[in-house]
Amino acid sequence: MTPALPSLADVEDARRALAGVALRTPLVRLSADDSPASIYLKLENLQPIGSFKIRGALNAIAHLPPEALARGVCTASAGNMAQGVAWGARARGIPCTVLAPDTAPETKRRAIERLGARLVTVAFDDWWRAFETRSIPGCDATFVHAFDDPHVMAGNGTIGLEILEDLPRVDAVVVPWGGGGLASGIAAALRAKGSRARVYAAEVATAAPLAPSLAAGAPRVVAFERSFVDGIGSKTVFPEMLRRAQALLAGSLVASLADVTAAVRRLALGNRVVAEGAGACALAAALHGGAGPGTIVCVVSGGNIDPERLGAILTS
Repeated sequence: MTPALPSLADVEDARRALAGVALRTPLVRLSADDSPASIYLKLENLQPIGSFKIRGALNAIAHLPPEALARGVCTASAGNMAQGVAWGARARGIPCTVLAPDTAPETKRRAIERLGARLVTVAFDDWWRAFETRSIPGCDATFVHAFDDPHVMAGNGTIGLEILEDLPRVDAVVVPWGGGGLASGIAAALRAKGSRARVYAAEVATAAPLAPSLAAGAPRVVAFERSFVDGIGSKTVFPEMLRRAQALLAGSLVASLADVTAAVRRLALGNRVVAEGAGACALAAALHGGAGPGTIVCVVSGGNIDPERLGAILTS
């Protein structure tokens, strides 16, 4: 049985909860688009925290009961969800604790601390374990899960509503896959609206567990190679998220690290869009034609890239 998915009413409720804070981001055509498809970019990098994560984080916090809020909030995140939860906590005047992996980039660490959260850095495996236990050792605050939460997915689903309103005849949507909350939320919203658009996950080859898991019909563990694509990628897929992917997605498209690097460069030089590695992964995957012909939307999920890394990519 497919785990809980947000309904259209849930997504519409999330839209009301996010009004005035999360932006309705623009949908723009890829500059000098020479691909077989017509590619559009959904620019979530323009959100106040530079990432789509503000949508799910704020919607989840908005639905917490007073007794849960009184304990403060915590989350496990490589950087972007942490900023969303920290933003919401600061707005409500409650404490926030963030568990981050030691692979998190300095740009995201500084942003988390600027928002007033307490940052705890641990080894990658210890960080990943927090998603399984839904807790942080030594912290009794209310845990906000970065992806396996219907309210988080409903917040992410508002992106799907905006895409359909701006481009009703979209044929496919390509979405970066980290934990799966973004792809599941968008796909659930599109389905609830009656859209027949195909939704594809996008992964980077250095950490791509979804594609083999979909092929096997069960979670698979893959080799994990650290790279600048820090916002997505892991060693495996949570069973509940895999079942959602099986029910909602048309497949997973895997892009090489070199192709993601090229997509970051193309977005910056062609569209003047600053994207982090995860944010460029959907475009990297779509440019190889895996999403098919027609009109395709690539979700640029975030733009929080270290300036030094971006400079190196642009000058290489």
